[in-house]
Amino acid sequence: MKKTLILFSLICVSMSIATAQTTIPVQYQEMVNKLIRQLPEQKEKQEEVVTTTPNKLLDFAKTMLGIRYRTASSSPSQGFDCSGFVNYVFSNFGFKVPRSSRDFAASGESKKLSEAKIGDVILFTGTNSRSRTPGHVGIVYSIDGDEVKFIHSSSGHAKGVTISSLDEGFYKKRFLKIVSIL
Repeated sequence: MKKTLILFSLICVSMSIATAQTTIPVQYQEMVNKLIRQLPEQKEKQEEVVTTTPNKLLDFAKTMLGIRYRTASSSPSQGFDCSGFVNYVFSNFGFKVPRSSRDFAASGESKKLSEAKIGDVILFTGTNSRSRTPGHVGIVYSIDGDEVKFIHSSSGHAKGVTISSLDEGFYKKRFLKIVSIL
């Protein structure tokens, strides 16, 4: 009986010590509650920073007009290939997008040309329009009625970051699809 009483006393003392160690003083409880109430406001502010408008995206892309074309490059100082340019622009705003034009075909939300919006990614075949695999990519720059312009890094006559019309040259017959990332 004596052993049981001693054991019971030890358990009670241990529990009271453990409770005392986990009890937070009132001043700290108030501070923690105040911080918790402020968390949703901070989260909303963070979401605002991450939100990107197509105009911000295109304003940034326009700053690179004239940067030369360079195969397998995604660096403004070295030059851009088409997918390197698109990757660089979207990555600047925190988007994780593919690095190759072929991989863009499976990313984002696919759309028809009639559903295109400014800031969408536009995909084309490579130089062989009979091969329907993606080989070129750009960003929709403007839509004026039926005329769609896009900004891209071209290996053709422009030899660098430029703005082209879908109706120019052979882009219309090379068109594959629109992909929405934003």
